[in-house]
Amino acid sequence: MQTTLKIGTRGSPLALAQAHEAQARLMAAHGMPVEAFEVVVISTSGDRIQDRPLAEAGGKGLFTKEIEEALLARRIDIAVHSSKDMPTVLPDGLELSAFLPREDARDAFVGKAAKTIAGLPQGARVGSSSLRRQSLIRRMRPDLEVVMFRGNVQTRLRKLDEGVADGTILAYAGLKRLGLENVITDLMPLDTFPPAPGQGAICIESRVGDLDVERMLTAIHDVPTGQALACERAFLAALDGSCRTPIAGHATISGGTVFFAGLIISPDGSQSHEVRAEGPAQDAARIGEDAARTVRARAGEKFFDGWA
Repeated sequence: MQTTLKIGTRGSPLALAQAHEAQARLMAAHGMPVEAFEVVVISTSGDRIQDRPLAEAGGKGLFTKEIEEALLARRIDIAVHSSKDMPTVLPDGLELSAFLPREDARDAFVGKAAKTIAGLPQGARVGSSSLRRQSLIRRMRPDLEVVMFRGNVQTRLRKLDEGVADGTILAYAGLKRLGLENVITDLMPLDTFPPAPGQGAICIESRVGDLDVERMLTAIHDVPTGQALACERAFLAALDGSCRTPIAGHATISGGTVFFAGLIISPDGSQSHEVRAEGPAQDAARIGEDAARTVRARAGEKFFDGWA
């Protein structure tokens, strides 16, 4: 294969940190020098559209479309993504070839008016662009005003400093990767504030049949993370999940068993349905699909009317 491996990524500080983590793991696994890589920054529609929620603009694919086009056109060799940004259906000819070891999947609260959501004054404003986070905030505190917060981590923190909101919620994993753990005032428990499917995991996308690349990525693929994500993504896919639907799901692998917890919640936070499942890790995708069927049956089709 060519001497330079081109890594496609978005240009935010977090996206670049993730691309360089993938590069460092490939360098260590294969004894490759830094000169063997080129990080190619690609602007995506999701980065450019900042004036409205992703749900209105077209969903999660906005963060991957242009990068995937570059991959199919062979302008890059691999693409590094946040797993939670990945649609459940990929373009023909592309596949998720590797997952790096998962970081902590919890959400983190960054508060200005109080250190916790519970401690915020009546009617305080919390900024978030995620429908899942908005719904969970409203479930916890129906009195709070949830305001739309788009932009990368640094942009959201700046908006907080400017007083646009009294607090915001960000992925703990992203803050850790950026060395910004010091801004966190509270960590949200997994059981009451479950994460987005894929949260905290970096995935690498490549072309189907590119065997040289596939061999390289196999060396850095983390099997338990891949199994957990297979379960979560199957749950999401079976519920037709996108940025238009408030869905949470988190799987862990222990002793060859997958343990999964999923949740669907109405946008106003007033109704929610949870599901738990477990089984052999090699059946992770099936377990995720079955969990989706269970929670859909429990909620009833009318639960999704008007918002899914």
